[in-house]
Amino acid sequence: MAVLITGIGELTTNDPELGKLRDAALVLDGETVGWAGPAARAPDADERVDVEGRAVLPGWVDSHTHLVFAGDRTAEFEARMAGQAYAAGGIAVTVDATRAASDEQLAANLRRHVEEAAAQGTTCLETKTGYGLTVADEARSARIAGAAADEVTFLGAHLVPPGADAESYVDLVCGEMLDAVAPYVRWADVFCETGAFDEAQSARVLKAAAERGLGLRVHGNQLGEGPGVRLAVELDAASVDHCTYLSDADVEALASSNTVATILPACDLSTRQALAPARRLLDAGATVALASNANPGSSYTTSVAFCVTTAVLQLRMTVDEAVWSATAGGARALRREDVGYLRPGARADVHVLDAPSTTHLAYRPGVPLTHSVWRKGAKLR
Repeated sequence: MAVLITGIGELTTNDPELGKLRDAALVLDGETVGWAGPAARAPDADERVDVEGRAVLPGWVDSHTHLVFAGDRTAEFEARMAGQAYAAGGIAVTVDATRAASDEQLAANLRRHVEEAAAQGTTCLETKTGYGLTVADEARSARIAGAAADEVTFLGAHLVPPGADAESYVDLVCGEMLDAVAPYVRWADVFCETGAFDEAQSARVLKAAAERGLGLRVHGNQLGEGPGVRLAVELDAASVDHCTYLSDADVEALASSNTVATILPACDLSTRQALAPARRLLDAGATVALASNANPGSSYTTSVAFCVTTAVLQLRMTVDEAVWSATAGGARALRREDVGYLRPGARADVHVLDAPSTTHLAYRPGVPLTHSVWRKGAKLR
């Protein structure tokens, strides 16, 4: 059934030919966009929905989350707010809770967060394993993730489990663990950072995953300058995420590559780190994505709108840049062309704001502005 959405005050398509349209209309033809253009030229459809001058944009594409988990890290957050520095080791707390949880508990928690994100306009979501760190727990995390998320990433190389030998653990990640998760995932990731995995270990993990046909992602340059960006670019990773501390060489490498710099501003705020240099990256010509990094330790939010607001108010991105980065930019970070756009043939993922323009996302910080959402042509709210 075709649905005509009309009365659109501002339509963000992210399509270079269509651009941003005023007084526009959009046709959803089943699970895809059938037509987009001026309201005066809109074709007939089976159903008509008048959004009464509201802004319409693609659904958020959240390309970085960690939502297969159990437990709570409120105490760690409180300690950081009292001045304790963020370190990678806090992940172990969630690992213990996740291992102890049942499949049903993990699946229910994941669904709750996916639904929470969807209610705020997120229509395409990636999530990772990484809180199991045993063959059995990583495999079940991947299987559970695949039932609820659009994209699943293997992050067995999240942290060396307490008491384990680092090199022996990398052997496990590259061998038996990778074999166990491969049927359920499209991507592999590694936390290339002080306190996690060094450059040589990270390269081993990524090369093993690539040999299995998985796409690559990297957690890098979060706690300081390091090899993460360089390694990601050298191995043609789809995205390197965090990018908080970048050298001039890192920025130049990203600008001249297909690797997306994914910025996670909610995480930077929650960990009281420096904010990622989004303006510097954009001015150099790098492709930037914005994502929530939703996880129980360092960024417990599913609100991509909050990330967009923060990007505009604190990272000096324009509203259009931030919205593009949280939609089409996220799609680029996942190497997808079917989401993040509202043009004929794209997936019918639509986010209607209770506001006349996307500018209100930053103009009215903290105000929930999602009016209605369609995902694959089905109205969610």
